[in-house]
Amino acid sequence: MQRREFIAILGGAATWPLTARAQQPKTPVIGVLATRGRDDDPQLLAALRQGLNEAGFVEGQNVTLEYRFAENQYDRLPELAADLVRRQVAVIVANGPAAVIAKATTAAIPIVFTAGFDPVKIGLVASLSQPGGNITGVSILDVELGPKRLEMLHRLIPAAKSFGVLVNPSDANRTDVIIKDMQSAAQGLGLQIHVLRASTDGELNAVFESLVRLQAGGLVIGGEPFFNSRSKELGALSIQHAVPTIYQLPSFAAAGGLMSYGASLTDSYRLAGVYTGRILKGEKPSDLPIQRATKVEMIINLKTAKALGLSIPLELLGRADEVIE
Repeated sequence: MQRREFIAILGGAATWPLTARAQQPKTPVIGVLATRGRDDDPQLLAALRQGLNEAGFVEGQNVTLEYRFAENQYDRLPELAADLVRRQVAVIVANGPAAVIAKATTAAIPIVFTAGFDPVKIGLVASLSQPGGNITGVSILDVELGPKRLEMLHRLIPAAKSFGVLVNPSDANRTDVIIKDMQSAAQGLGLQIHVLRASTDGELNAVFESLVRLQAGGLVIGGEPFFNSRSKELGALSIQHAVPTIYQLPSFAAAGGLMSYGASLTDSYRLAGVYTGRILKGEKPSDLPIQRATKVEMIINLKTAKALGLSIPLELLGRADEVIE
């Protein structure tokens, strides 16, 4: 072998691994844009990762997750969304108000949302069957259940003529729908509602103090990410102030709230994880119809009912998925 040929072979062998490494696919990065705090509701992120696993993606192995938490300060969401866009993530997963901000921030990066409101009504997607654009996700049956929750409280406390409705003013799209629906439901039942607003822990305490002064018969909590992250605290406050209260999450009833009535958030996050995996494999968000998490569970805390001097009608007890005694 000639010396020149030998050097050429060595040179090719030296460069081949570098070329091969350059051709290896990059690990995709998913941006998670969350309204909640870093340590709020860890079970939801676990459900998201479970959905990704079902689609063939495991965090730290063949996919990376970049988390951005607004810490319940919704005015931080635009900055956090812009940061993920600069990061050039492959997909953005966003909940509720964060999804609205994500859509306003990018028309190029696919977005998968979880939301407890009608995404068509607020203009997030064109339709449930054909969302269009760069966004799809899971719509959780929640806001629509507000009137039903009011009706349940009215059955439990028929003598009461007014009830409180708790909303988060930072989540304007959802709040407007909740107030409109609840006012219509109250009118049909011959009731008055007091709209109470809270977006911080301190304001939550003030809400329950206001209910006592207003002599409201009870409280309906409007489904919302900040309230979801404080469901146990809300349950404790309802006991502390002896206010019959109904909310969406089972953890609320388990913490002392009178009743919970709503769809599973963990299942919706799992479904969002599956959709995210499908997009990473090449499917387009516009081709993935909005999924609806419609299975509803009712939990009644009978111990709380007795403490409040309330008798639960047999009809409601028979419909309950769980009774806490």
